[in-house]
Amino acid sequence: PRMPSAAADHLLALDVGTQSVRALLVTAAGVQVARGAVEIAPYVAPRPGWAEQDPEVYWTALARACARLWQASPVGADAVAAVALTTQRGTVVNVDAAGRPLRPAIVWPDRRRTSPVPPVGALWRAALAAVGMGDAVRHVQAEAESNWLRRHQPALWQATHKYLLLSGWLTWRLTGRWVDSVGCQVGYLPFDYRRLRWAGPRDWRWDAFGVAPAMLPALVEPGTVLGPLTAPGAAALGVARDVPLVAAAADKACEILGAGATRPGTAAISYGTTATVNVLLARYAEAVPFMPAYPAPIPGRHALEIQIARGYWLVRWLLGEFGEHEGRAAAEEGVRPEVLFDRAVGGVPPGAGGLVLQPFWSPGVRDPGPEARGAIIGFGPEHGRAHLYRALLEGLAFGLREGLERIERGAGVRVGELRVAGGGAQSDVVLQLTADVFGRPASRPHLADASALGAAIVAAAGVGVHPGLDAAVAAMTRTARTFTPDAATARRYARLHARVYRRMYARLRPLYDELHRLAATDADADD
Repeated sequence: PRMPSAAADHLLALDVGTQSVRALLVTAAGVQVARGAVEIAPYVAPRPGWAEQDPEVYWTALARACARLWQASPVGADAVAAVALTTQRGTVVNVDAAGRPLRPAIVWPDRRRTSPVPPVGALWRAALAAVGMGDAVRHVQAEAESNWLRRHQPALWQATHKYLLLSGWLTWRLTGRWVDSVGCQVGYLPFDYRRLRWAGPRDWRWDAFGVAPAMLPALVEPGTVLGPLTAPGAAALGVARDVPLVAAAADKACEILGAGATRPGTAAISYGTTATVNVLLARYAEAVPFMPAYPAPIPGRHALEIQIARGYWLVRWLLGEFGEHEGRAAAEEGVRPEVLFDRAVGGVPPGAGGLVLQPFWSPGVRDPGPEARGAIIGFGPEHGRAHLYRALLEGLAFGLREGLERIERGAGVRVGELRVAGGGAQSDVVLQLTADVFGRPASRPHLADASALGAAIVAAAGVGVHPGLDAAVAAMTRTARTFTPDAATARRYARLHARVYRRMYARLRPLYDELHRLAATDADADD
């Protein structure tokens, strides 16, 4: 690929999320020059629990987002030094030898399961059982999209030339190469998270997921040029052919960089469709035994993460199910419904008048386990929608606080400050509540599109706009506002967390197990 001229010092970042696709043009100083965004349907559900999307939806939205960006940009496309791509995680695409999708992408919220699962080799099976990993491996095998496809669509699986994450498919569309970033590998794949590469030839993961090595793309480190844009790829983005596409990382990993949370003493919180708390580490560690740390956007480093799978999706759920009044009022006022809910939350005391929400709307793997369900306790006649909304915000923050405590124990680090990004981070109410629940300062980055900014940072370092990643982070990130915890409110939240929230799951777990048994009995009776 051609290297940028001295005049080309802008970075074009592409962020393909679950609910929207965004394109961001920034300078070497991290200043937003132009932005384009397109809302998309998160997925379609042909059956209950399924989540699928036509991959062309992402490609078309990407081109539309770039077209909107260039319509608003005060500079031309010749200013672009490099392009970087970040995407949602765990969404898989089966393609033929020409790169054409063979079926809709299976999107990460998908809940189909496979049973029975294919066995791993006898020696590995014994070894995994000996260290207590047998059940965990069977669970991830049941969740793996590849195993469902092998069992239920064997002809399609046989016709699959490449089995790609969404990042790998979009990279092929842009460069014509079967290559992807190490930093994007988050999913049920034969990837060695400790060594940050495809698993070794005798590793149990090959048997567990049934994916042949030839079906996977080559991997390169973040900051490496994936390839020059092809003519069709450049045309879709509105830039010159041969502009380099630089390997970045998955959306949550890039968000860490965009928030400037690169020190172990700083945690990155993401209030996105999936809510996460992350700490970057120079060594591999696990917050929950056998649950891996993910690749970081920095070569050789790891992002230790705890997630709540349907984090700020719950806000959309609440608005859709209970926010009709706020929706009408917001339309009349010309603001988002969340703005009205934020105003109402200001009139509700911390603790939501005794209403406590545990946000396990999606089951977990270990803690919480696959039997987990969401729970709301403490209802009384005094509670209204604003109480429920505050309880939701508090529940998400409590869940992430527990996650951070696990990270600190597992990695032996102490976190003193928070950087908070994602859609929910644009609310002052949410930022103050987060600072109070965690008992630590919480800062909002200067750009709302922190994932896109993080991808741009990797690209800037990769093509020499900055001499290295540390220099790029220093030049391109800063905080917009810091919220400090209110001491009395923080103490109140600490008591509520310790005495109620922390104990909810253990107390309710037997009832969740019983619900599973009843559901299975009802299903058998229906059959």
